[in-house]
Amino acid sequence: MYIEKIQSPADLKAMDLNALRIVCDETRAAVLNRVSKHGGHVGPNLGFVEATVALHYVFNAPTDKLVFDVSHQCYPHKVLTGRANGFLGDVDDMNAISGYSSPAESPVYDNFEVGHTSTSISLATGLQKARDIKGTTENIIAIIGDGSLSGGEAFEGLDEASELGTGIIIVVNDNEMSIAENHGGIYKNLRALRESNGKCQHNWFKSWDFEYKYLEEGNDVEKLIELFRSVKDTCKPTVVHIHTEKGHGFQPAVNDKESWHWGAPFNPETGESLMKSSGEDYQTLFADWMLREMKNDPYLIAVTAGTPTAAGFTLPKRQEAGAQHIDMGIAEEQACAMASGMAKGGLRPVWTVYSTFIQRTYDQIAQDLCINSNPAVINVMWGGSGTMNDITHICLFDIPMLCSIPGLIYLAPTTCEEYFAMLKWAIRQDKMPVALRVPSNGVYHTAEAVDEQYAYEPVYKVVHKGSKVAVVAAGSFFQKGENVVKLLADKGIDATLINPRYLNAVDAKTLNALMADHQLVVTLEDGCKDGGFGERIASFYSTIDMKVLVGGIKKDLYDRFDQTQLFRDNRLLDEQIVEDVLQIIK
Repeated sequence: MYIEKIQSPADLKAMDLNALRIVCDETRAAVLNRVSKHGGHVGPNLGFVEATVALHYVFNAPTDKLVFDVSHQCYPHKVLTGRANGFLGDVDDMNAISGYSSPAESPVYDNFEVGHTSTSISLATGLQKARDIKGTTENIIAIIGDGSLSGGEAFEGLDEASELGTGIIIVVNDNEMSIAENHGGIYKNLRALRESNGKCQHNWFKSWDFEYKYLEEGNDVEKLIELFRSVKDTCKPTVVHIHTEKGHGFQPAVNDKESWHWGAPFNPETGESLMKSSGEDYQTLFADWMLREMKNDPYLIAVTAGTPTAAGFTLPKRQEAGAQHIDMGIAEEQACAMASGMAKGGLRPVWTVYSTFIQRTYDQIAQDLCINSNPAVINVMWGGSGTMNDITHICLFDIPMLCSIPGLIYLAPTTCEEYFAMLKWAIRQDKMPVALRVPSNGVYHTAEAVDEQYAYEPVYKVVHKGSKVAVVAAGSFFQKGENVVKLLADKGIDATLINPRYLNAVDAKTLNALMADHQLVVTLEDGCKDGGFGERIASFYSTIDMKVLVGGIKKDLYDRFDQTQLFRDNRLLDEQIVEDVLQIIK
C-alpha cells in the first residue's frame, strides 16, 4: 500500500497520475475502514478524497495553509499527513485520532481546532492578514462545504476576504447537501452555477469581486490537479467551486446521503449498523408528538437549524409536517431570531438545537428573544456529559450560558412525562421565552402524577422530605440524586430529595425552609458547575450557616473523555458523593 508509507504530503510529489489514483482508492478504503469500525463522518469524507489528494499534490503544506470547515472532510487529510494508522490500525489506534482538525494532534498540518461550522473562511482571513503583514508568500486555502455557507460567519469571512483583496483560495466543496438537504438562497445560485457549468449570468461570488473557477468533475483527481495548479500562488481572492458526490465510492452513502452523513460502526459489505437500538429516544418521541399536535394546531411550528434529526424530523416526517417544519440550514442565529419573530406574529415555534450548537447564538437569545419577551420555546438536546465528547462538541456549558440571560426560564425535566407536561405548558403560555433541557441520560418514565402548570417564578418540588441533608438533583442527574439518597439511607441518613425543575433561578421559599432541620445541601447538575445551577444555590446560602456541596463538572475543555472517568475526577460517582456528604456532616 502507498498510504502506509506516506508520512507527509511531500511523499505525493514524485508520484505519477496512476499512483495518485491508487492513493485515492487506498485513502477511501482507509476512511471506510475507520468509520465502519469506529464510527464517524462517512459521506463528507468519502466525497472529498480526490480533492484532498490533489490539494496536497499541488500545494506545499505545511508552508501552504489548509483550513477545514467543520472538519467533516478532514479524514483524507489526516491519512496523508502521517496519521494513516488511525485509519488502518485497531480501534485503540483509531481512538488516538480525533474526528476533527486538531493542532493538539498535529501542530504541523492542522491549523485550528475546528468542529463548529462556517468558520474556515474567517479563520483563513486571519492567516491571510498575517501573511500580508509579514510579507511572506504562502498560499492560504479555506475549504468549506456541507451547507456551511448558510452560516453567518461564512458571509462575514467572504466579505473580509474580498475587502483584503489579496491572495486567498476558497474551495467550495459543493456536494448538493448539508447534513440533510441544503437550505438558503445561496444554494439556488450554486445549483444554477452547476447547471450552467459555472457560466450562469448571476454569480454570487463574482458579485463580491472574487475570481471564480468551476469544476463539474469534483471527484476526478487529474482535473482537480489541473484546476488547483491554475490558482496556485494567486494574488487575488479566488473561489474554486467543485461539484463532488457525497459518499462517493460507497453506494449506501450515495443512495442515502442524509443518513450516512455520520454513522455508528457498521458492516462495510452491507451497510448494516452494528449498534443495537437502545429503545426510546426523545428525538423520536418529540417529533411524533409534534406531528400529532400540528394536526390540531396550524400555528405550531417545528424549527431546526441544519440538524433536523436533533428534533427527530427525518425526511418522511419533514414531508408530513410540510410548512409547519422550517429548517434554516446551519444558521442558529437566524433560527433564534426568526423564532422570536414567529412568536411575535402569533405562531408557536419550538426550536430544537443540540447543546453544543446553542453556544453559537448567545446574543440573539439575549437581544432578539428575551429582551422582547416573545414566547418562543427552545428544546436543548443532549445537554450533559453522556453525549458528544469531542473538544469542539462538548455539551457542558448550556446551563451557565442560558442561565446568565435575564428573561428566560430554563426548565429541567427529569422524566418523559414531566418533559411533555413542561413542553405543553411552555407552548401554551404567552408571557416569555422558555427553554427545556431535554434529559440526556435516557428516557425514564414515572407513574406518579406530574404538574401540568408551571409558574414564571421557580417552584421546586420536594419529592421526599427528610432531614439533615438535602439533595437537589436537576434534570438528567435526578436519577443520580435518587441513588445518592438511597445510599445515604443505608448509612442511616434520611435525606431530603428535591427536583428543582427550574435552572435559571432559586426557589427561596423551599431553600429557606431547609434551614430549620438541615445542615447540608447537595446540588447535582450534569454540566459545568462554574456559573451553573449549584453555584447559584451556594450563593443564596453564602451569608447563612448552611453548608453547600456543589456537584458538577469543573470548567475545562475536555476532549474525547470517558464519562465514568470524568465523574470520578469530579467526585460525581454515587459512592463518592456519599463519602463527601459523610465527611462534611460527621
